[in-house]
Amino acid sequence: MLVTITSTAPSAADLGHLVRKHPARAQSFDLSVGRAHVFYPEATDERCTIALLLEVDAIALVRQKRFGGGDSASLSQYVNDRPYASSSMVAVAIGQVFRSAMTGRSDSHPELAAAALPLTITVAAAPSRGLEQLATRLFTPLGWTVVERAIPLDPTIPAWGDSRYVDLELTGDLRLADALRQLYVLLPVLDDAKHYWVSDDEVGKLLRAGEGWLADHPDRDLITKRYLAHQSRMVTDAQSQLDPEAPADGGAGEGGDDAVTASRTKRAPALAGLRAEAVLQALADLRVRSVADVGCGEGALLTRLLADPLVTSVIGTDVSARALASAWQRLGLRDASDRVRERVQLLQSSATYADTRLRGLDAIVLMEVVEHIDAERLDALEASIFGAAAPEAVIVTTPNREYNGLYPSLPAGSFRHPDHRFEWDRQEFATWCTTAAERYGYRVEHRTVGDVDPQLGSPTQLAIFRKAIS
Repeated sequence: MLVTITSTAPSAADLGHLVRKHPARAQSFDLSVGRAHVFYPEATDERCTIALLLEVDAIALVRQKRFGGGDSASLSQYVNDRPYASSSMVAVAIGQVFRSAMTGRSDSHPELAAAALPLTITVAAAPSRGLEQLATRLFTPLGWTVVERAIPLDPTIPAWGDSRYVDLELTGDLRLADALRQLYVLLPVLDDAKHYWVSDDEVGKLLRAGEGWLADHPDRDLITKRYLAHQSRMVTDAQSQLDPEAPADGGAGEGGDDAVTASRTKRAPALAGLRAEAVLQALADLRVRSVADVGCGEGALLTRLLADPLVTSVIGTDVSARALASAWQRLGLRDASDRVRERVQLLQSSATYADTRLRGLDAIVLMEVVEHIDAERLDALEASIFGAAAPEAVIVTTPNREYNGLYPSLPAGSFRHPDHRFEWDRQEFATWCTTAAERYGYRVEHRTVGDVDPQLGSPTQLAIFRKAIS
């Protein structure tokens, strides 16, 4: 199993700094899926290629509970394509060997890590199951030029036709981190199989690796279903986090892959992404330097805040320790530099209880938080955020109930998420904002997020509270 990554950027050999593997020596790594070898067939200022070769002992894998599956004595456990096809095990190797490069950060070459590089990636013998030209369908929307070369079943007997394996070549200008994260997700999707136990953390892995590209991919549902091995609970969980405004079933009905994705092919930009952009724009307008994301979940907004060098202090709070652990992983704090770690704190805390650690900030963000709180506890939230923490600004987003009628799959009278305690219309939200602002000495500005309907308004409401000048 062989994957190569070639850069033709100026000073191309600097690619080694991003992957933290020196071009002058070959390295080997004992991984959970086998033994990986990393080496450079070429490394000059004009052109640099890094190769990942994975050796798999199929018999040893059968003896491991993690990989043995249901009946480890079955013939299929011993006669399979594991040692030969670039499938999910190569994805695991990429995630382990190039983990630091996948974070998109480099202390020594930050500009290079942030830049789109001219890349060519080859994947030998990639499985492509079920759908014609599947690799082209998956990678082209991400900016790649894709060449799929079908591998014949037997070159000496052309009548047998092609196998389900292709030699894959991808060419495009992308950040190395984005390219690696896309491979990490899409190689198992091509095979429609995972050769290891699918754990509860798979949803978190998918969301972290898919940050910035998966939510808007036209085949998002196909990718989610296949990556999560068609486990419906995980698929629903992932889809609800990728698009919180989608109905609870995530659109993953009983139809096949084509049926599921057909409704997504003309998808508008995901509302979750538009909401985050609107919050970031509000923070930029306020010239915020210190900010807390209260109810941060798994850290989707935190990653964007840390990417802004003008934001010097970022706090993420959540009542869920598990969500904070996922945010810690998503932010790559284990491998982060001391300078990055000094900028961010993850705190277990509740929005309805005063927390002295949140005092004195430029801004606090409550993004899709208030509707998850019981109505009788809203006074406690106001006292905690506006009263005890008293930041210079507060940004609140929440669904607009009036817009729900434009979601054809959402039953009349239903909320957009099963955990919502209420959803406000525009007048109700405006009334709450005005009351809270007057009570705690703020002035409020309202903005829309998403497509605005002339009668029903926008799908998401956003309010910016600024401390009133006394």
